[in-house]
Amino acid sequence: MDYWRKPLDAEEINVSQGEVHIIEDRCKGCGYCIEFCPKDILAFSIRFNKKGYHPPEVVGTEKCVNCHYCEIICPEFAIYSVEISTAKEG
Repeated sequence: MDYWRKPLDAEEINVSQGEVHIIEDRCKGCGYCIEFCPKDILAFSIRFNKKGYHPPEVVGTEKCVNCHYCEIICPEFAIYSVEISTAKEG
């Protein structure tokens, strides 16, 4: 999303990066994590899990901001994210 203005200290703000992990056999394929991800990094996979559902797969790992919204919205606790430590140059 592009904004018409940005904060004066935007370059100083360190946005965290995340890595999403999916426990495929817990997933029931509801798609909440896919629908409500603010960065659209998830999509349905073509694989089936043990329950016969299509679990999500990560399609844009570099865009994850570790907001944990996928964890909050998942009714089966089948997805979580962890912060990736990034050293800021400068």
